[in-house]
Amino acid sequence: MEGDGAAAAAAGPGGEAPSPAPAPGPAPGPASRRRKAAKKRKEAAAAAPAIPRGRPKSGRVWKDPGRKRFSLMVRDKPLRASWERKVKERQERRLVRELARQLQEGKQRQREEKKRRREENLKRRLENERKAEIVQVIRNPTKLKRAKKKQLRRVEKRDTLAALQKAPVRHKAATE
Repeated sequence: MEGDGAAAAAAGPGGEAPSPAPAPGPAPGPASRRRKAAKKRKEAAAAAPAIPRGRPKSGRVWKDPGRKRFSLMVRDKPLRASWERKVKERQERRLVRELARQLQEGKQRQREEKKRRREENLKRRLENERKAEIVQVIRNPTKLKRAKKKQLRRVEKRDTLAALQKAPVRHKAATE
């Protein structure tokens, strides 16, 4: 038993054997430590058998449990344009908008002008047709009753007051 105590006293206060002295050479830096830690993790992952995951309680088997939410992702601040550049771009946009509006107004004006001219031309054409018509005033309505269907199709009602005023009324007494 005494021999065991002597071995324990030589081992140190933790009861472990003292660690061997470090090898002579350059002290390990932070980069080499990181590489060693990564290597250890890889070895531990390879050594431990992968435990298959069961079916999730929610039933959403397509969801990856290791993925983080989009809101947790670290985003950098966007590059900001200078104030002068922003003002200049805003002014350019306003000018383009104004130019587009002017073009639209011009097109609208042209359409309205064209429409007005078309209406005037139609009106003038109708007036000219009316002037060029040969009008025969039917004073006796029984003539209409005697007329054939084809002739009745050509008959149109007009305001004959102007035509009656223009044409002088012929009387038999006036000719004799």
